[in-house]
Amino acid sequence: MMKLLLTSAGIKNTSIHNALVDLLGKPIGESSALCIPTASYGHPEGGPGAAWRFIAGRATTPMCELGWKSLGVLELTALPSIDQEHWVPMVQETDVLLVGGGDATYLCYWMRQSGLADLVPSLRAVWVGLSGGSMVMTPSIGTDFVSWSRAGSDRALGVVDFAIFPHLDHENFPDNSMASAEKWAASMPVPSYAIDDQTAIKVTDGNAEVVSEGHWKLFSR
Repeated sequence: MMKLLLTSAGIKNTSIHNALVDLLGKPIGESSALCIPTASYGHPEGGPGAAWRFIAGRATTPMCELGWKSLGVLELTALPSIDQEHWVPMVQETDVLLVGGGDATYLCYWMRQSGLADLVPSLRAVWVGLSGGSMVMTPSIGTDFVSWSRAGSDRALGVVDFAIFPHLDHENFPDNSMASAEKWAASMPVPSYAIDDQTAIKVTDGNAEVVSEGHWKLFSR
């Protein structure tokens, strides 16, 4: 199974950084990366500007600016129109996929349309998700987090067996309170983690481990 580092806001502290290096098995400066900005386009607060800030390392969510040996952009909406031999080998050879935030249902749609979803189980790369880029790996995200107007449901890929409520108690997201997280978790069909921006979930061989310098809560079913 693919190794996952599911973050709320990127590599925000030393503990999450160390977890990333542990999953990679080598320093960041020796690792190749592909970043995926696609989710941004499905969110009303995203779009081209947000995608550029993510790629350029100008956001407040450290991912692309960590000093990778090489960095490329994998735009999922482009992939159905090009031959697989032009992108599949790169994905299979890269050390890490850096997956930006936005709408997880939009990202899920394009992962399926592009064929990336089918590749995920066999990839050796570490999947590092940011907000929506983490939530896409869960079975469902909850209707409150669906902002893409064409989403038929809140279902996602189901690579992991738990749900994620990101940006817990964030000053810019008043709806992301612990009370809101509890209400959201009660509607979810699986165990659910509420995590703040100083927290990530490390998944190895299907086993989840919380890595945090902030606060979080697990809601069991």
